[in-house]
Amino acid sequence: MMNYNEYNNGSYSENNVFSADPCVKKPSKKRAAAKIAAGIMAMSMVSFGSVAIYRAAESNTHTTKIITEYVDRTSGVTADSMSLLGSKTENSTGTALSTEDIVDKVLPSVVGIKSEFTVTSQGYSGMFDFGMNSGRSSSRTATGTGTGVIISEEGYIVTNAHVIYDSEYNSGLSDKITVILSDDTEYDAEVIGYDTDFDLAVLKIKADGLTAAEFGDSDDLRLGESVVAIGNPLGFELKNSVTTGVVSGKDREVKISSQSMTLLQTDAAINAGNSGGPLINKYGQVIGINSSKMSSSYSGASIDNIGFAIPSNEAAKIVRDLIDCGHVTGKPQLGISCQDVDQQTAEMYRIPVGVYVTSVNENSAAEKAGLLSGDIIVEFGGKEVTTTAELISEKNQYSAGDTVEVKFSRSGETKTTELTLGEAE
Repeated sequence: MMNYNEYNNGSYSENNVFSADPCVKKPSKKRAAAKIAAGIMAMSMVSFGSVAIYRAAESNTHTTKIITEYVDRTSGVTADSMSLLGSKTENSTGTALSTEDIVDKVLPSVVGIKSEFTVTSQGYSGMFDFGMNSGRSSSRTATGTGTGVIISEEGYIVTNAHVIYDSEYNSGLSDKITVILSDDTEYDAEVIGYDTDFDLAVLKIKADGLTAAEFGDSDDLRLGESVVAIGNPLGFELKNSVTTGVVSGKDREVKISSQSMTLLQTDAAINAGNSGGPLINKYGQVIGINSSKMSSSYSGASIDNIGFAIPSNEAAKIVRDLIDCGHVTGKPQLGISCQDVDQQTAEMYRIPVGVYVTSVNENSAAEKAGLLSGDIIVEFGGKEVTTTAELISEKNQYSAGDTVEVKFSRSGETKTTELTLGEAE
């Protein structure tokens, strides 16, 4: 049996959530099937933040790839969920503020985030390197920067998961996280919870009397409405940079690496280091968490002023779960690590195109269904799957607790099993 290790960029693990103090597991909840629009934009997207690891790991700007599962957001969530953490959320009505007044109101709630990672380089003897590790490795410390938003006077802060968790170099969770307030005071930060599927994380610092941001209702936004972004582009040399623009689009289904997300689109400049910072409406309310932009390499065209933010109403429930449970509740999970078997690899090893299972988590849905390391999943729920992204997409059409038929290849023989999806913790 081949040892298809995780050197391939197609590798994927479901261990992409963190729980500092998990709550008691809740009963599995039925969710509406994920609605993945046929017209999902397969854009060349980059997420900016943590991964200004670029300073130590590479000589030029480094961008993060988030290769994780897409999870259908719970509908009907409002930013009121944030109100228990900080100032009471009001309706997005009233007198519009000037840009200067918006900045004066929100800037004390914006923080810089510095993350330190251990980056290990491993030598391999081939492109796919089926278990043929050369044994040469080296480690170094890399530092990344991003932005965050204070959501409570007691020190809770929301940011992007990719600011504190590295997927590009497989460094995982940051070794040390430092939060820098607007007055340049620095604090060590504790990770309360993060989820790379939603690209959100909650941190906590030991500080009182902080200025919590006010959150608005992202559903109230109108196309063309003015917005302001605040962040730390390209590191802290340009700390608290302010850019302005409008809401260019709502409910944009975009794909970042293999991760599909529903985001707000804006033409306000969002650059490396802005990740996790606020997108603010004309009333001085945070209505989005800045996450990514379209790269200039898309279709070979010159792309400017296309940035994206996670809507506040979508972020609210996620933040609540991360604080209460340390993880996002209600997510279906297989319990495997896997990677793609493309056509070239399939022909080389005389195996089917599909999703190669590199490992199976103990007591997981996959283990209970009889899946083993080395199996190649070729169908899920009656739908052919040829890549990890397709498997993720099909899996997320279901809810935790649903039973799905899985077809796979084992040692050249095609088998079928019934798998009951677990709930991710």
